[in-house]
Amino acid sequence: MTENTEQAEVARFLDTEVSEDGKNKHGVKCQRCPSVILNDGTGTLKEISFKLPNMKKKGDTEGDTEEISHFWMIPDMFQFENVGFSNTVGNVKFLVCADCEVGPIGWHDLDTKLSYVALNRVIYTE
Repeated sequence: MTENTEQAEVARFLDTEVSEDGKNKHGVKCQRCPSVILNDGTGTLKEISFKLPNMKKKGDTEGDTEEISHFWMIPDMFQFENVGFSNTVGNVKFLVCADCEVGPIGWHDLDTKLSYVALNRVIYTE
């Protein structure tokens, strides 16, 4: 993907999925099942770089990571609709879909108590 194409894709996303106050305009769902992860207006768009393990289903063992820079930040873990938390790895817990256990879709920082859901690992309701 060229830089111009990526910039156009980000601009289109910002226009369709992010409200004027930086919140998600639509609900956030799992890519693999119909489970709702977040309701609209719950997450705040944040640009922060973080290496997440590649997406996988429970039982997969592939260990590669992906550096991701756009996330929905959720200030309170009780704002999630359906999300599971992994065992602690360093100072984080990885987030997975609570229904199909695919993930990680993001991470929870144990120091700040903030959670982050990767924009490219979820889909959006209309």
